Amino acid sequence: MLRVVAVVVEPHASFELACVADVFGVARDGVPPWADFRVAAEQPGQVWAKAGYQILVEHGLDAITEAEVVFVTGWPTPDELPSNSLMDALVRAHANGATIAGLCSGTYVLAAAGLLNGRTATTHWSQTEDLARRYPFVQVTPDVLFVDHGDVATSGGAGAAADLALHIVRRHCGTRLADTIARHMVLPPHRVGGQRQYAIESRRRHTPESMGELLGWCADHLADDLSLRALAKRSGVSPRTLHRRFEAHLGTTPAAWVQEQRMMRAATLLQTTDLPVAAIAASVGLSDPANFRKQFRSVTGVNPNRYRDTFAPATVNNVLTRDN
Repeated sequence: MLRVVAVVVEPHASFELACVADVFGVARDGVPPWADFRVAAEQPGQVWAKAGYQILVEHGLDAITEAEVVFVTGWPTPDELPSNSLMDALVRAHANGATIAGLCSGTYVLAAAGLLNGRTATTHWSQTEDLARRYPFVQVTPDVLFVDHGDVATSGGAGAAADLALHIVRRHCGTRLADTIARHMVLPPHRVGGQRQYAIESRRRHTPESMGELLGWCADHLADDLSLRALAKRSGVSPRTLHRRFEAHLGTTPAAWVQEQRMMRAATLLQTTDLPVAAIAASVGLSDPANFRKQFRSVTGVNPNRYRDTFAPATVNNVLTRDN
């Protein structure tokens, strides 16, 4: 029996706890008992959730002592440090050979306990910069779903908690069991840790009025020549001047901005149409499908077909729908 403990801290993160509980704590038909799952808190008893309800936690931190895997299922706020008792319990469990996993903001607890010093780690994409600033000895890897070092592991945003939990099942108990659980949960059987946490999203930038016409034209003509020289000619300025304007007003280069627009348009087409990948590549100005796949993977961490399978709505993914 794999001994697994999920640590909750008030107010606890409902989804992260549910992911771990569903993977390790639910009995399933045809699957022999394989995990001893417990929920623990510093103070056993009623624990409030962020969603406004309470759960009854029976176990204290002593449950961690014999655990083989310990999940810290989120942390309320980065501004508050974990207690010494919690950090000491995690450090002792780690020294005893347990895998300590921080889910989403739970990564902050592992960082505060020193378990991530000199290690790569991740957390929710909105908190990666803050985590890196607070804990400079941690090598924060933004965007990825999870990072696993064997003895310590961290995951990104809420949904990545299930990915890391299934990954740990796969590592401890084998692929067959992990795939069986994933099927019961109606989840992809395996999303690699290096996959990005979220769909492509444009960086929020203020667009100066003086550049609005050019940027709007570019967005409508992504298949055209959008080289620096071509854009400078259209703007009536030198390439050097236009390059400076992009860096000053948008914080990026013309080439990087164009690539972002092309990848965003491609992502939208992958999500909303069944156009072939080659046609989508051509429509955004990348006539070589192989080059398009390479660029798309560099931005998202997955190839275009995998992205479409993951993010396309039900009508594109051939999920049965029924008209009323």
